[in-house]
Amino acid sequence: MTQFRPPSYNAIPPVVKNLIMLNVLMLVATWALKSFGIDLTQKLALYYPASPHFRPYQFVTHMFMHGGFMHLFFNMFALYMFGRVLEMVWGPKRFLIFYFITGLGAAAFYTLVNYIEISSLRDSVAAFINTPSPELLSTFVKEHLKHASPWVYDLINNWMDKPNNPAYIQQGTELVQRVLEMKMNIPVVGASGAIFGVLLAFGMLFPNTQLMLLFPPIPIKAKYFVIGYGVIELFLGVRNPGSDVAHFAHLGGMIFGFILIKFWNRNSNSFY
Repeated sequence: MTQFRPPSYNAIPPVVKNLIMLNVLMLVATWALKSFGIDLTQKLALYYPASPHFRPYQFVTHMFMHGGFMHLFFNMFALYMFGRVLEMVWGPKRFLIFYFITGLGAAAFYTLVNYIEISSLRDSVAAFINTPSPELLSTFVKEHLKHASPWVYDLINNWMDKPNNPAYIQQGTELVQRVLEMKMNIPVVGASGAIFGVLLAFGMLFPNTQLMLLFPPIPIKAKYFVIGYGVIELFLGVRNPGSDVAHFAHLGGMIFGFILIKFWNRNSNSFY
């Protein structure tokens, strides 16, 4: 007769372990195939639906792609620290469902926000093309091109001096169209949406657990950590809409995680 032993919280449960392994393998494959001229990021990252690079399966595959080692490390470290506890409490099936729903929800929420931003950008491009002027180009650059190259400002200044020069009108038109094209072709990679869902779930299930921050090195309860992180992501998302970090994907993971946990709490017999 064997003796039952509760699972060790230092062990890595199967779903978390396999997710970490898969993410590591995908980054290694990305590096390896790049030397053969194969760009996995272009194929598997998530693109805006109007982009020529978009494929529906990217809503899933982008969750296993990362921009580099540090991006992968921080996501997988958070998955290990918080995801393994959730999997031990929920079980593998429920945790895997939660992970994918929050990841897909994060992608959907990010795409919705991106649609709103790109619709505004399209309107600005159309307005400029209808009545091109250096003043309108200057406004466009301030709103949609936060870190413009010096030549862009040179173009605006030179156009101010010669407002009827057709060459400047052509250059301005090409510039605004290029900005729209670039915005539509920005790839999104990473498991961060699902990871933020995991953080939210940990904060809801273990609100009074003390976490130790690295910077500054002070203890904080999980519920305050999650709330603070959410507020920061919202602020950064609104403050820096053109950022390289998909802040609204992070928020989307938290939102869908919150909704899913509330749904499960109301239907306690579901998904068992």
